[in-house]
Amino acid sequence: MATLLRSKLSNVATSVSNKSQAKMSGMFARMGFQAATDEEAVGFAHCDDLDMEHRQGLQMDILKSDASEEGAEPPLEGDIHYQRDGTGPLPPSASKDAVGCAELSGQGKPKITAWEAGWNVTNAIQGMFVLGLPYAILHGGYLGLFLIIFAAVVCCYTGKILIACLYEENEDGEIVRVRDSYVDIANACCAPRFPTLGGRIVNVAQIIELVMTCILYVVVSGNLMYNSFPNLPVSQKSWSIIATAVLLPCAFLKNLKAVSKFSLLCTLAHFVINILVIAYCLSRARDWAWDKVKFYIDVKKFPISIGIIVFSYTSQIFLPSLEGNMQNPKEFHCMMNWTHIAACILKGLFALVAYLTWADETKEVITDNLPSTIRAVVNIFLVAKALLSYPLPFFAAVEVLERSLFQDGNRAFFPNCYGGDGRLKSWGLTLRCALVVFTLLMAIYVPHFALLMGLTGSLTGAGLCFLLPSLFHLKLLWRKLLWHHVFFDVAIFVIGGICSVSGFIHSLEGLIEAFRTNAED
Repeated sequence: MATLLRSKLSNVATSVSNKSQAKMSGMFARMGFQAATDEEAVGFAHCDDLDMEHRQGLQMDILKSDASEEGAEPPLEGDIHYQRDGTGPLPPSASKDAVGCAELSGQGKPKITAWEAGWNVTNAIQGMFVLGLPYAILHGGYLGLFLIIFAAVVCCYTGKILIACLYEENEDGEIVRVRDSYVDIANACCAPRFPTLGGRIVNVAQIIELVMTCILYVVVSGNLMYNSFPNLPVSQKSWSIIATAVLLPCAFLKNLKAVSKFSLLCTLAHFVINILVIAYCLSRARDWAWDKVKFYIDVKKFPISIGIIVFSYTSQIFLPSLEGNMQNPKEFHCMMNWTHIAACILKGLFALVAYLTWADETKEVITDNLPSTIRAVVNIFLVAKALLSYPLPFFAAVEVLERSLFQDGNRAFFPNCYGGDGRLKSWGLTLRCALVVFTLLMAIYVPHFALLMGLTGSLTGAGLCFLLPSLFHLKLLWRKLLWHHVFFDVAIFVIGGICSVSGFIHSLEGLIEAFRTNAED
């Protein structure tokens, strides 16, 4: 009886805590903080969902233990699966506390306006990695500018058709939302023969992209600090080690509440930095090298530029969650149009103006071309932004790994890395620390920002933005598609596949060569 009373009190305390956190999240959402996201398309809504689902799983475990102590029949396996994934109705024995948790992970979340959703998407496709676009123009000329426009059009279209895959027509002829995430769409396409294969493929692609994003943050931090203080006896690898030491506490993260508060300020600072770079370039407009921009491509390096440009537009990962949290989902298409048009114009102007200023001397990270007096200040702000942005993709990658390998009910490959009290076990903490160290090792042995960005964009960016949305659209809705939609989907799939394979091969060759060079040194 004492144990039962203690469990009930724990339920009430957890419910009050969760509801208070939900109110705080709503307050920050109205202030604009929730809408601020990481450049790598990791939305706060997605990360908070992961955090809420984990707490909901712990809450359901307590309820399950209560039932066993009372001598009640054990819940069915389907009920346990719901309690982990949140994909079915709550069991009758669930208390109001469990309902509160369910509301937090679904309908009870504060909705966002179309402008807040647009801010979310804008941060995802106009982030730090825009700094690599002038390097893409270096190897592609006017064709690189055309690709920036083409990628914007295609990513806007595939974002819309991905959301269309969430809906189906019911018996009354009404369009209703029957799926909630990218993984649900993938699983629906592979059902009934392989009902979980599609979700696993999407999860693997997402983990690769998130981990590679973390690596890029470490690479760019080391690169910027090394070029800001070239006279110091500290190598780029040493700066990367210092940056990783600062990031090591990320292994202890349980949620992103504290980190998310700084995201809006970081994003605003980044826009200010972009304006400063453009202002400096405009001050040298008389010296612009228009004759250097030609209709030619570097056959060996332009495929890498394709990956860089595609990666800068990646946002499809969190679009289903974003659309589901909009006050008026009908405004999603309009929001996608103006955000991608704005991104296309700003990216094209930024890349062209920066390349015209430095021409053949354009470096992988454009801020390295700035004069030493300005470079140090700008780069320090960028390093601070990179370090504060690192926890977002890291936490999302950890949560996906933990849910897939350690917390997936009876389908988990390994024992749960959390104890009964919700605390992380020592070996679970070791795995998190190992992931941080892995990002450091990759940054040390392959410290090439453009190559890593091109590889990630060609492999996971093209897959998640081009190939999978068009394939899923054809598979789920082909009977209702008009001929021009079918043509667009097939064309995007073919062109995206060619660009992906070409960019991946050339980026991989460059990385292997760089790895050998670093190993010899």
